[in-house]
Amino acid sequence: MEEYLKRYEEWLNNPTFDENTRNELNQIKGNDKEIEDRFYKELEFGTAGLRGVIGAGLNRMNKYTVGRATQGLANFILKQGTEEKGVAISFDSRHMSKEFSEITALCLNANGIKTYVFESLRPVPELSFTVRNLCCTAGIMITASHNPPEYNGYKVYWDDGAQIVPPKDKQIIEEVKNTDFSQIKMMDKQEAVDKGLYIEIGKEIDDKFIDTLKSLVLNPDAIKQVADELKIVYTPLHGAGNVPVQRVLKELGFNRVYVVPEQEMPDGDFPTVSYPNPEDKNAFKLALELAKKVDADIILANDPDADRLGIFSKGPDGEYIFYTGNMSALLIAEYELSQKKEKGILPENGAFVTTIVSSDMAKAIAKEYNLKVFETLTGFKWIGEKIRQFEENNTYNYQFGFEESYGCLISPHARDKDGISAVMALCEAAAYYKTKGFSLWEQMINMYKKYGFYKEGQISIVEKGADGAEKIKATMDRIRKNPPKQLAGLDVLEVRDYEEHTIIKSNGEKSETDLPTSNVLYYDLTDNAWCCVRPSGTEPKIKFYMGVCGNSMEDANEKLEKLTEAMKRVVE
Repeated sequence: MEEYLKRYEEWLNNPTFDENTRNELNQIKGNDKEIEDRFYKELEFGTAGLRGVIGAGLNRMNKYTVGRATQGLANFILKQGTEEKGVAISFDSRHMSKEFSEITALCLNANGIKTYVFESLRPVPELSFTVRNLCCTAGIMITASHNPPEYNGYKVYWDDGAQIVPPKDKQIIEEVKNTDFSQIKMMDKQEAVDKGLYIEIGKEIDDKFIDTLKSLVLNPDAIKQVADELKIVYTPLHGAGNVPVQRVLKELGFNRVYVVPEQEMPDGDFPTVSYPNPEDKNAFKLALELAKKVDADIILANDPDADRLGIFSKGPDGEYIFYTGNMSALLIAEYELSQKKEKGILPENGAFVTTIVSSDMAKAIAKEYNLKVFETLTGFKWIGEKIRQFEENNTYNYQFGFEESYGCLISPHARDKDGISAVMALCEAAAYYKTKGFSLWEQMINMYKKYGFYKEGQISIVEKGADGAEKIKATMDRIRKNPPKQLAGLDVLEVRDYEEHTIIKSNGEKSETDLPTSNVLYYDLTDNAWCCVRPSGTEPKIKFYMGVCGNSMEDANEKLEKLTEAMKRVVE
């Protein structure tokens, strides 16, 4: 019998699993493909936690996989001796998010670990802020971020408010692997409350979070000046951003904020979008319709857990222009840094943190403001780790960080992407430039003229299931063994293999990479171009990233198109 069928039978017959679970599994009897997908592997507790389709089975998000992950984390916390500090828990609008947050809390409580649980949905950045504010040992966010509606997930944060990184991630993963479903401890909620283990939180933390964000505003007078003119359309895409975004914008004095009514309320089905992701232009359909109706200056969207921000802004002919994650983050960076410099509050030891697949314009901006650039692997947890290192070693003063996947952080109040403060900063920037007589798009063009016409692109190939995982592995192996010498007529200057920790230059010279191990291949090309390939850590995809720098918008578009086509041929 195949291994996945043995696991399926075990779940059907093991009294550890409840009747509802067994009934759901009985309904797929005979459907070999579905059984294989649910049981061909365990839902991996990866370097940040879990993410998967909701349902019964080993490779699914359910109360058992969530409970096992939590029991493993509890075992780790108890070994650290930090259970008294407690764990903060938040969740977004996805199906089962509240239920999973309660299971998580009561499992921790059963292990003698205090929990601070938000009474209703809150965004990722507020959870990160809360871990630090309450001096917790850890934090847990129940979310699948921007994944389709059938997914949910479980992200683990440590006491600095950042997602877990080595060595703690590996140590926690080991604890989870060594935990059997029968070892999951649970506790009655009322008993947990009575013992002071289950503590509900909400308004007091909200107030502190919003006050902290408001303290980061650099030009409050500019907001007041155009408060009745600047028109903002916002959509939370049925997620956790709605309440904090509306509150902070209102308290800062923005008077013309229009929220997309069909997408304002939390809804785990995300009924108005095929994919609740602000990286996807299609997610803006209703927001664009509203923007045209009210003649909005800017359109903003957060994903369901509100760590990402996507934007459109009005162009010179009145049409709305879509920004990539690189563009919007760099627009915010230029505004924040230029204003700090003007006010004389930019420190001498400032740091700008970015990732290896983000725009190289970051380096040009950092140079302009005399900041030290740090590059990390993909994933904001590595940016969070850098901030911790700066503080522990008293070396650099964090000024800005971003990754191309629509996430940035304007200050170290949180240690993950913050889509709420990004909305606030973008609206403030729009207000400031409006007082100077030009739009956000005109400012973006000013930046291109100042730094160079940087343009980036990405292509993803989806490969689902066990077969897909094998295809992704085979593609990475093939590319790794046969590195290209040229791409789109550009010479490959060096190949960085972050799994093998090697940098090989075109002249054969070898050196070592200085970043953690990761299945990533990076190609540095002539003419200020680059490309990179890696499997996604959260979805069944292999991703290709490309970047160029042109002397005009047309030149950059042409160069990027050629490089994109060349990367597609690498996959074939």
